[in-house]
Amino acid sequence: MAKTQAILVAFMLLLLHSCAYGGEQGDSYVVDACSVTTYQDLCIHSLASYSNVAKRDPSKWARAGVSVTIGETKNTTRYLLGLKKRNSMKGRNRAAVFDCVDVFQDTLDNLHKSLGVLRQISAVTFETQMEDVTTWVSSALTDEDTCLDGFEGQKGKQIKLLETKVKRVTYFTSNALALVAKLASAGP
Repeated sequence: MAKTQAILVAFMLLLLHSCAYGGEQGDSYVVDACSVTTYQDLCIHSLASYSNVAKRDPSKWARAGVSVTIGETKNTTRYLLGLKKRNSMKGRNRAAVFDCVDVFQDTLDNLHKSLGVLRQISAVTFETQMEDVTTWVSSALTDEDTCLDGFEGQKGKQIKLLETKVKRVTYFTSNALALVAKLASAGP
């Protein structure tokens, strides 16, 4: 009886994994798309649901990468705004939180502009569009790093949590930038 239950559990887990990643074919699409990213596991996990729509289309993968990055950035921006509102940090750390809120709002602006352009890719203006998107996503990554600079050398649970959240956004942004670069090299 126990052996039958174990087999059933293994089968159910396999079935859940296949559904979560869009089946074997969908799994290969996301793995292929994410092969150019630095944080491949994060990429695969965060973009797996796009597999059956994006398939082998670099444009759709770039849009998906920027889109999930916007979601992560919004979550971290809300967290930073909460820290700012609560006034729980003092001195240098308080000023750094205010700076982070500003740079994260710039990050969101750059990511939204990028997504807008990626939704309207044109063969005629492709190179210019890709230059703009690459610049904006790169700028978003720089802004996120700038946020972390304000807390350099600081300690404490709140600082560690903030750094973890901001670094996570940088991983998503780095992956989005790699997917944009893949689209730029593939062409319209």
